[in-house]
Amino acid sequence: MTDAQETAAEPALRTTGGQRRQPLMSLPPDDVDSAPIPLLEPREGIPPVVATDEALAEVIAAFAAGTGPVAVDAERASGYRYGQRAYLVQLRREGAGTALIDPVGCPDLSGLGEALAETEWILHAATQDLPCLREIGMMPTRLFDTELAGRLAGFPRVGLGAMVENVLGYALEKGHSAVDWSTRPLPEPWLRYAALDVELLVDLRDALEKELDRQSKLDWAHQEFDAIASAPPAPPRKDPWRRTSGMHKVRRRRQMAVVRDLWTTRDRVAQRRDVSPGKVLSDAAIIEAALALPVNVHALTALPGFGHRMGRRQLEQWQAAVDRARALPDTELPQPGQQVAGPPPPRSWADKDPEAAARLSAARAAVSELAERLTMPQENLITPDTVRRVCWEPPHEPTVEKVAEALAGHGARPWQVEQVAPLLTRALSVPDRPAASS
Repeated sequence: MTDAQETAAEPALRTTGGQRRQPLMSLPPDDVDSAPIPLLEPREGIPPVVATDEALAEVIAAFAAGTGPVAVDAERASGYRYGQRAYLVQLRREGAGTALIDPVGCPDLSGLGEALAETEWILHAATQDLPCLREIGMMPTRLFDTELAGRLAGFPRVGLGAMVENVLGYALEKGHSAVDWSTRPLPEPWLRYAALDVELLVDLRDALEKELDRQSKLDWAHQEFDAIASAPPAPPRKDPWRRTSGMHKVRRRRQMAVVRDLWTTRDRVAQRRDVSPGKVLSDAAIIEAALALPVNVHALTALPGFGHRMGRRQLEQWQAAVDRARALPDTELPQPGQQVAGPPPPRSWADKDPEAAARLSAARAAVSELAERLTMPQENLITPDTVRRVCWEPPHEPTVEKVAEALAGHGARPWQVEQVAPLLTRALSVPDRPAASS
């Protein structure tokens, strides 16, 4: 049993069978077979959904008067609606209880964000929720990411359900994670699920903080959390159509033009109808049309993804996109995907630069060994991209100080630099030798 399995007592939780039970002070030893306790109801029941300005003002006042960190979660309608907007925001704070806010009825939550500006926010997998929260005016200045904390602490499974079960001994019902949260009104079972997602986040945060402190990793975690909170919004992707699934099959520039035109048309239709692009036309259908270059609607209909269920008007819309790409002059056809700035794929290093391949092989082995010793995933110790960049273009003087500067220049946090710079310095000094690429 780890110290992360010790939590302070909270108000009683409703568990299976309707009985009242206090949260676990500690779990049995790991060698004792103990089933998790199903958590069925929030402590104060399911709160009403906040969908008016008046109700939102009450929530803002209550949470501003609360104490301690605030647990935050958001539900999106991925796979159902266009974009990644939030369709429900859940919060919980000591002294305020739990709130469920409908961003459709209350699209501007900047007042709530300002009221909680100086408060630590607890999120699970923060980078997934922060973009949609930012859109509605909520952005933390301080946060604690329970998923990332679990990774740094060495937990093998870091999903919210697994973490709550392994650390606190409770089982969360996860049957509604992939539902269409744009549905109105939201069914009561979905609201119960949503409320339970923030029910134990504060408890989980406190237990993980103790465990990270025990492992002397708490400062590392704070550096990671600060980096997430201060990171700017991700810039728009250049040529997003190039990420169409199956794009590796498309070799000719004319075919690329078909993918581009079909993707752009689909995106415009999906945005207008507010549905997921995949529900308008699948990636697989786009690739089939690009490879076949159909000359008319009849030929298009014969392709997978353009069957009889699709109306004539839709088929003509897709064929028009194909026709536009077919008619483009060669000078307007897209160029093959340009190599992203940085080193080439590692599989080509042995041929292009054997010394760099040897450096990369040694660096990967050293990072893997250290990550195992620190009981954390390699990518959390240092990103693979950073390792590749430093190995491909090492400092002219591969000293610990120069390697540390290079790592910091690629965005590594101070704790990562301290841990990784010495071993990368040794790896950059390996003699030229054949190295297996991977």
